[in-house]
Amino acid sequence: MALEPVHAVIYFAPECRDSLRTIGLRRFWPGYFGARAAPLGPVGPATVSALFFNFHPAMVSRAIPEAWSLAEPPAIIEARRSGAAAALRRMAPDADEMSAAVLPALERVIDAADGSGRSLFSANRELPGSGDPVESLWQACTTLREHRGDGHVAALTAAGLSGCEALVLFSATQQVPAEMFRQSRGWSESEWENSRQALEGRGLLVGAEPSPSGTALREWIEGVTDDLAGNPLGALDVDEPMALTRALAVLADQIVGSGVIPFPNPIGLPGPGSGAPVEPG
Repeated sequence: MALEPVHAVIYFAPECRDSLRTIGLRRFWPGYFGARAAPLGPVGPATVSALFFNFHPAMVSRAIPEAWSLAEPPAIIEARRSGAAAALRRMAPDADEMSAAVLPALERVIDAADGSGRSLFSANRELPGSGDPVESLWQACTTLREHRGDGHVAALTAAGLSGCEALVLFSATQQVPAEMFRQSRGWSESEWENSRQALEGRGLLVGAEPSPSGTALREWIEGVTDDLAGNPLGALDVDEPMALTRALAVLADQIVGSGVIPFPNPIGLPGPGSGAPVEPG
């Protein structure tokens, strides 16, 4: 999706890391879990594990609730917005003008979306607005990114996959380095192998390679995710979705062209020109 690189600056841009450090989140993982979960309020590790889905629960527990002892959620929300806006303005000098052009359509899509069963999306949608247009653009893209992510988790659970199994299948079907996902999500080698064996037992893998059934399941998951994510676009006029996509693609190209996002990366964001899925799992 064209909005994914806009959201992803929060994980890679130095302005975002510096903004979180300023309020006390000096280590990466408390910053990651704290910043992404902050719209939910000071929730516990079990809630974060359930909603983020593919991280090892022990990894989450090392960052949550520690993050809340370092900074309160409202301060984290402000820091992540301001850091993201600073990064976007550096990478895209016309970010303010672009924000004014696309925000009305993005906000209509967000308002039209059904929040049922979408906890991260709903928590982001409920946040107070920002008077800064670029902060608002980043927040709108993030809100819709979490809308897609909530739907993706629903598709994965409907497919009967655990968090680790989803990563193993994603790695196999998309040819993304397994070790990067395993380490970045906190799974041990034995847990990864147990998940691989479970998928093999279901006929979804042959060794480390996807079977036709595994490829078909992955395609079904992505299709359901796309369908669920696309429903709110019905709030736009017939020509608006394409115009919105083109405008966001210009911004995405500027972000990717800056080199701030590495490829491959542990969030599963595809490289330039790739049609690969964006969710790791």
